[in-house]
Amino acid sequence: MFTELNVFKIAYAMATHAGKRQALVSQNVANADTPGYHAKDIKPFKEVYAANSRPGDMIASRGSHLNGTSGVGMDWAVTESVDGSDPNDNSVSIETEILKGVDTKRQHDRALAIYKSSMNVLRTSIRTT
Repeated sequence: MFTELNVFKIAYAMATHAGKRQALVSQNVANADTPGYHAKDIKPFKEVYAANSRPGDMIASRGSHLNGTSGVGMDWAVTESVDGSDPNDNSVSIETEILKGVDTKRQHDRALAIYKSSMNVLRTSIRTT
């Protein structure tokens, strides 16, 4: 009956993306005074998800899976800024990182809201049948 519930896969991928981005933001803040450190970030979720050929398909989580490759199937594409704006060649801006952190929290909250809403729809449909 419920064999393909892509909404849960999308919510999971969105939450995973937010977690990865939040880790990079915290890493950037921690290295704000490190000489030669360049800020890191990842592509926005909609670009990463759109680049996936068929988002609802099953993915291999281990290299030993049939036709599988290692990884979770999403290419987060971590990018690093090339220019340093400080005299010590550091490109981290605390203000920018705070804004990224707020945006990432909103994305994570959105993913959880999608998941919770979908669970409520499922629960309601099961109770009424």
